[in-house]
Amino acid sequence: MALRENIKIMVVDDMSTSRGLLIQPLEKLGVKNIDFRRDGKSALTSLVNSPAHLVISDYNMPEMDGLQLLKALRQNKQTRRIGFILVTGSGDAKLISKAREYGVNNYLKKPFTPQGLQACIEQVVGKL
Repeated sequence: MALRENIKIMVVDDMSTSRGLLIQPLEKLGVKNIDFRRDGKSALTSLVNSPAHLVISDYNMPEMDGLQLLKALRQNKQTRRIGFILVTGSGDAKLISKAREYGVNNYLKKPFTPQGLQACIEQVVGKL
């Protein structure tokens, strides 16, 4: 069975349009198990109760941003090994450095293409 049929991916973004730009290419790739949350807090709760293989999270969200979500996931025994891709509109070196410090697996700069998204994911989990 192909990885795309077994992998569980959670997309976290507060904007529905941005979530769609992530979810639609995943569906076209044949990923069967995609979940989403609108904010970091609900994503964290969900992931503690039912871990995913990979989280693709926007950086800029209210209450708990993508870096805070990453840090919280890495501090929890049940979620520390979840793959994490941070999506950001900024290529700010300080932001990327902080994400690496917290244990990000990869990052994706907006705007991105479906091919760029796929390449970013495959660098973390292997060929879909």
